[in-house]
Amino acid sequence: MKLLLVLLLPFSFFSHAAIGTNSGSAKALAFVNSLTEEEKKTAVFPFDEMNRYEWHYLPAAMVARTGVAVKNLDLDQKQILDTLLRAYLSEEGYQKSKAIMGYEYLLKEMQPDNPNRIPENYFVSVYGSPGQDSIWGWKFSGHHLALNFTIVNNQLAFAPFFFGVYPAEVKDGLKKGQQLLQDEEDFGFQLVNSLTEEQKHSAIFQLKAFDDIVTTNAMQVGPLKPVGIYGSELTHAQKTALNKLIVAYLFSMPKPIAKVRMGKINAEDMNSVCFGWGGGTKPGIPHYYRIQGKSFLIEFDNTQNNANHIHSVWRDFNGDFGEDLLQEHYLQSHHHH
Repeated sequence: MKLLLVLLLPFSFFSHAAIGTNSGSAKALAFVNSLTEEEKKTAVFPFDEMNRYEWHYLPAAMVARTGVAVKNLDLDQKQILDTLLRAYLSEEGYQKSKAIMGYEYLLKEMQPDNPNRIPENYFVSVYGSPGQDSIWGWKFSGHHLALNFTIVNNQLAFAPFFFGVYPAEVKDGLKKGQQLLQDEEDFGFQLVNSLTEEQKHSAIFQLKAFDDIVTTNAMQVGPLKPVGIYGSELTHAQKTALNKLIVAYLFSMPKPIAKVRMGKINAEDMNSVCFGWGGGTKPGIPHYYRIQGKSFLIEFDNTQNNANHIHSVWRDFNGDFGEDLLQEHYLQSHHHH
């Protein structure tokens, strides 16, 4: 976690980052240009197309996705798509996304008769014209993976973003012992188990974990009823552990974005951030946690398949799908006219 030390330093406050989004838009344009006319019809939409807000984490064979499927792309197109993913994720985020996609091969081996196990059944949609429009977006989605990017005047919004994995820990075969999303799980356990009995009394708000993340694939989410323990009730070491857990989610984002997002959280006051836990506090027992601040929500759940199946999501209350950036943009352009 090299990034951690950088992120734990206090930041000056500003809300979004302009990462190298110019190079990002060039890569998105290269992807669009690599598509055939037929593929463009399925993959490219006007920016205001409402399906931009649709996302899911179930297999695409169960819940249809818009866009062009990776399995239908040729090798060149797949490589161009890879450079696009790399531009909008950190190296860790890119590797994690590729590993999640790779697990479809593992699941196909584990469940040969399950018709939903289709490798490369991941879909790309582009909204607007990258590089030409000041406002555009793109999304990438399939089983256990949903990445939504909105670019407004070179500023990037990245939520909602969802990572899931099954099996969370591979129990046998060549990948035995491999754990994806390990930090998100381990740092959660570290934090909850560092609490005193009294603190646990506040933090553990239910003894049974939810079956899934509560917000599921909602298009928009507002703050949930605060549950758990507030940052103000944590010791310095526990606050650092909470910080580390939040960083584990931001770690998948390009560094400038992660830094800015953490700066925003620090600016809105760590004392008002709430950490709530449900279920067991040891591996192997179904468990769930959420972290809620003024502007964001993290949910993590590991309950299915004997607590070996993770769903995790980051939501921004007014920044999902770039809503806050768009509002600002439309206000400003309204003033100019």
